[in-house]
Amino acid sequence: MTPASKTRRPGGGNHLDYGNALRTALDLAAAGVPVLPLREGKVPFGNCHACAGGTCGGRPNMKSAGPCQCPAPCHAWAAATTDAKVISSPAWASAWRVAVCVGYHPGGAGVTVVDLDNAAAVNWARETLPATRTVPTTRGEHRIYRGVMDSHNAVRPGVDIKSRMAYARWLGPGTGIMARMSTSVVALFTKEETTPAPGEVVSSLSARATWDRTVATGCRHTERYVRTGLDRGLGKVRSRLESGAGSQAFGVARFAAAQHVNCPGPCGLEALGEEIVAAAVSVGVPEAYARRAVANGLDVALERSAVEGRAVG
Repeated sequence: MTPASKTRRPGGGNHLDYGNALRTALDLAAAGVPVLPLREGKVPFGNCHACAGGTCGGRPNMKSAGPCQCPAPCHAWAAATTDAKVISSPAWASAWRVAVCVGYHPGGAGVTVVDLDNAAAVNWARETLPATRTVPTTRGEHRIYRGVMDSHNAVRPGVDIKSRMAYARWLGPGTGIMARMSTSVVALFTKEETTPAPGEVVSSLSARATWDRTVATGCRHTERYVRTGLDRGLGKVRSRLESGAGSQAFGVARFAAAQHVNCPGPCGLEALGEEIVAAAVSVGVPEAYARRAVANGLDVALERSAVEGRAVG
């Protein structure tokens, strides 16, 4: 997904140079990335008269498969293709001449784009998500992961997921090594429930463990060091009164576990996890979701440590 040629970014509604747009689209297609032209507003072109209202049945790769064989770039993301003959055909030429940018179908390219629309979303992602290839956008950035998942808009403030049945703008190959979309990342984008109304009970935790030195006999850190960091993390989780507490719990668990990867153990990570789960549940996160987020956070840190250890060895 790294063709040499790039389009210039859209600005002020200006159209792309036809030759540059076509070359970029063909380069992407040759790399296995299904492409489509995007018009003013950075959206797909509308359906032609023959396809209006879905009368043609839709593209074969859409949710409701149909017989459409329209030569024009109809049906939004479903029109994206790697077929050079289609991309350079007369039916697509008129669209390329007024296109403002090149779009692509992430799911068709085997990737997932985490679209971060503002600085706050970018900061959240950098603290929470695994490092991967990033592409700057006008207001934020795209984080690109190998692997495909369902697309969702507004999974949290300023964050959209674009993969299956979605399109994204091509803004260049980006920088960094593309990481694989892990189950822990997918779990973050499972819809969290908002804080319940007063008096409602989301879940009730049974007797929970509390971290102290008695459960961390092999930890190389002082109790004060661990307790200070944990309390700071629990405060961050509890501050997410409206939404995002589950995602924050994942980040706190991942950070906490990373501090203990070089300890001989045991370090009482289970007790640490229980405290983080309890903090998330206290602000309305369903217990099952909280436990999954925390378990994934702990696992990500330990798995990363194991990989790094094998690389060094």
